[in-house]
Amino acid sequence: MAQVLISSLRGILSHSRFILTLRSEQGKYHGLILFRLSPASLGGQFKDQPLTESSEIASNRQIYVMEATCPHLGAEMSHADIEEYEDSVVAVCPWHRYDFDLKTGKSETGLRTCTYAVQVKPDPESGEEQILMEAPEGGTNWRVVELRPVSEEFADPPPPKSTSTNGAAVPYAQEANEPVVPEEKPPKTLMEWAVLILNTPNPTLKVERTRYAVHAFRTGTITSIGNKVAHPPVPPVQPPRETYMNYVEPGKIQSGKRKNRAVMLHALANIEQWAIDLAWDIIARFGPMHKDLPPAFFSDFSKVALDESKHLYVLAFQSLLSPPSSVHASIPFQHRMVLSPSIASLWESASHTSTSLLSRLAIIHLVHEARGLDVNPKTIEKFRKAGDKESVDVLEVIHADEVTHVTAGHRWFMWMCEQKQKEQGLFREEVRRCWRGDIKGPFNIEDREKAGMSREFYEDLKGRDAVYRCCR
Repeated sequence: MAQVLISSLRGILSHSRFILTLRSEQGKYHGLILFRLSPASLGGQFKDQPLTESSEIASNRQIYVMEATCPHLGAEMSHADIEEYEDSVVAVCPWHRYDFDLKTGKSETGLRTCTYAVQVKPDPESGEEQILMEAPEGGTNWRVVELRPVSEEFADPPPPKSTSTNGAAVPYAQEANEPVVPEEKPPKTLMEWAVLILNTPNPTLKVERTRYAVHAFRTGTITSIGNKVAHPPVPPVQPPRETYMNYVEPGKIQSGKRKNRAVMLHALANIEQWAIDLAWDIIARFGPMHKDLPPAFFSDFSKVALDESKHLYVLAFQSLLSPPSSVHASIPFQHRMVLSPSIASLWESASHTSTSLLSRLAIIHLVHEARGLDVNPKTIEKFRKAGDKESVDVLEVIHADEVTHVTAGHRWFMWMCEQKQKEQGLFREEVRRCWRGDIKGPFNIEDREKAGMSREFYEDLKGRDAVYRCCR
């Protein structure tokens, strides 16, 4: 039986649930969920508990791997309830309460999901205990491309309870004067939430609504994606922004000086605000166009939106810790924005790819975002040389997340190619049609490869000099 190395046992001790994404050498992706449970039930309920570093866990079958989505309607299983049922343990879908045995995948409803045998055994060389799983069918040489905790809800030990359900407000703009959930006509589907967030100009409220919507989608409060209705909500041509903001040309910023690091961070935060919108836009705009998109598509890009909201929060907070530049001294901090050429070209590309999901994935995620993987290490190095360790730590976390965002773009681009029964060479065709100029190095080969982008995706990659006509 072929096996896939997931992680060291030590590597999953921080949380009790992990999202696990595999990729085969054929470029196929497989989404799974890993549960780590206690060896005994407490008070009639099977609870997640701290794990000792022992292979006894494997013999007791307390590490389980199963499909990431429910086979009924595709609900995420990341927030499934874990319950004891007679002599077995089941994961209960948060949408419609379908239960699945963690060992066999069987449900009393007659449905069945795939589960995978798990082993814990010592590494032959280091002796450290490793977690291996049965390889899925439909591909060869599977490898782990993402292993991430579901959320801090499942941290081990659990985090202290917060008095706020949505965390602290983003120290970025004026406080929002409206509730996270609108009092009139609150959104009921993921599509409706996506369009509401796109039409939310206040960054604080945009982040809070993103957090709320993603959590509601994962936990079953939102039980409908809403992309198959006759008249889905229409996303804006361009998301609105606060009217009070002033824009400053980036040429006035000398990024290497200490007094301007706050401005650099502020500019990066502005990019993250647009990144939140891009994630919701791909959901709202292309969901209704492609009614055959599986639920995993919406799970992936809602996760991207949540990541970008986290990035906006931490960058905005970190920028407050550095003194502002004298160039900006006369402008209240929350009213300053940096107008970056990358921001303008990013939404221009989004506009020009607004009618083609294949083009959107190619240009936004496999050109623009992949280019970010090349540039980020240089930005991080500037802050490291300036001795700003706190900002370095923040930017390194963001960079690791961005690798997974390019992975999501690659996953769904390959899925689209498979649906059209075309090879990945279609990517170069899309770039020739929808991109101006050439894609030049140097390239971050290691992180591009992690994201699924082989050299065929970027070496000698050329666009056209003409205006984007073909993506319309």
